[in-house]
Amino acid sequence: MQLQAVLGVAQALSLLLSVTFFMYIAVIVVPFLRSKPEEAGSSEKFDWHFFVPCRDEEAVIAATLDYLTSTFAHAHVWIIDDASDDRTAEIAADFARANPRVHLVRRQLPEARTGKGDALNAAYDSLNVFLGLAPGADRDRAIVCVVDADGSPAANCLDIVSSSRLFGSADVGGVQIEVRMKNCDDTPPGNRLQRFVGKQLVRMQDIEFRTVIAAVQQSRRKSNTVGLGGNGQFARLSALDGLQEQFGRPWHGSLLEDFELGVHLLLLGWRNAYTASTYVAQEGLPSPSRFIVQRTRWGQGVMQCIKYLPKLWSSPHVSNLGALEMGYYLFQPWITLLGTLIYTVPVAFFGYALVTVDGMLYQVLHGWIGILLIVYAVFGIGVFALWGIIYRKRFTPERSFLVGFGWGLAYFIYVYGFYITTWKAFGRILLGRSGWSKTRRNSEVGVLGPIALDH
Repeated sequence: MQLQAVLGVAQALSLLLSVTFFMYIAVIVVPFLRSKPEEAGSSEKFDWHFFVPCRDEEAVIAATLDYLTSTFAHAHVWIIDDASDDRTAEIAADFARANPRVHLVRRQLPEARTGKGDALNAAYDSLNVFLGLAPGADRDRAIVCVVDADGSPAANCLDIVSSSRLFGSADVGGVQIEVRMKNCDDTPPGNRLQRFVGKQLVRMQDIEFRTVIAAVQQSRRKSNTVGLGGNGQFARLSALDGLQEQFGRPWHGSLLEDFELGVHLLLLGWRNAYTASTYVAQEGLPSPSRFIVQRTRWGQGVMQCIKYLPKLWSSPHVSNLGALEMGYYLFQPWITLLGTLIYTVPVAFFGYALVTVDGMLYQVLHGWIGILLIVYAVFGIGVFALWGIIYRKRFTPERSFLVGFGWGLAYFIYVYGFYITTWKAFGRILLGRSGWSKTRRNSEVGVLGPIALDH
C-alpha cells in the first residue's frame, strides 16, 4: 500500500512537471513565431571594441583576427591572452604590430587562468588606459562586444545592434544576438558511428540556440529579463563603469559570468535586449565528452547564480513578471535534479510490474495506464519534436517534414543529456570545485598545460 502511495505521488508530480513545461513552451513559442526583423541603425554613431578571450587558441585565432579586422575595419579588437602555452600571443602580437586597432592584453601566471570574467576585466582595464590617452573619448558611445576565439559575428551585426530599439535607446545597457553553429554540415572525424553522432550533436546545438534559446529570449523581452551569453554579448561601456563602481568589477567569478553580467545590469536599472536579426557563428561541439564538460560548467554556473534571486525579487528595477521568470530559470537545474527522482520512480515501478505481474501489458494497452503513457508522450516528447519541425521550416526548408520531425525526436534525447550534466555540476558543488576550464576546439589535438585553477 505504501509503495502504491509513493507511485501515485510520483506519477502526479511527474505529470504536473510535464504539463507545466508544456504550458511554458506554449507561452514562449508564440512571440518567437511572430517576431519581426529588426530595422538596422547606423554603427557610425558608436565606437566598437571586440573583446576576444584566448587560452591556447593558436588553431583559430589568426582566422578570427583576419575576419574581424577585415569585416569591421573601424572597430578595435582586444585579444586577451590568458597565459597560453602555444603561439596565441605571438600571432596576436604580429597582428597588433601591423594594425593599430588590434591590441594584445597579456595575463601571466599565477593571476591568469582564473576564469573568463577575470580575463575580460583585464581587457576592461586596458581599454580604460587606452581611452584615457584618447582626447574627448565618449564612454556612452563606446560599445564592448565579447566574441569567442572561434566566433564570426555577421557583417551586419553592428548596424543591427545600433537600431533605435537596441543601443539607439539610452536605457539599453546590454544586447545579446543570436548564436548559431557554423559547422552543421561538416563531417567530424572518426568512424561511421562517431561521425553520425558528432554531426547530429552539432545540429542539436544549432536547434537549441536558434529555436529554444531564441524563443526564451524573445519572451524575456516582455519581462525585461533578457540574458547575456558568452558569445555575441554587447555592453555599453558606461554601463560597465556603473558595475565597476557598484559591484567592484564588471565581470565576476561565476562559471556563467555572462549571465551574471546581465543580472548586475538589471539590478542597476539598465535594460537588456535581444535580437535574432543578426548573429554570431561559432563551432558546435561534435564530441559528447567535450560537450558534457562544457554543459557541466554552464549548469554549475546557473546553480551558483541562484544567490542573486533575493536581490532580483527585492529590486525596484525588476518587475513581478521578471522576478518570476528569473526565478524559474535559476531553479531549473534544481528542478532537473528533482525531476530525475520523480520520473525514475514510476518508470522503475512500471518496468518491474511489466516483468512480474501477469497481464500487465494487456492492462497497459487497454486501461488507464495506456492513456497516461499517451499523455506523457504528448507532453514529454511532443514539445521537443515541435522544435525540430519549427527549425526545419524556418532555417532548412529544403529538408523534408520527416527530417524535421526526426530532429525533434533527437532533440528530446539531447535534452535528457542535461540530467547527466546537472548531476555532475551538483557533484562539483558538493566537492567544492569551481575552477573554470577551456573547451578544446575541434581542430585541436589537445590542450597544453593545466586547464584552469580549481578551487
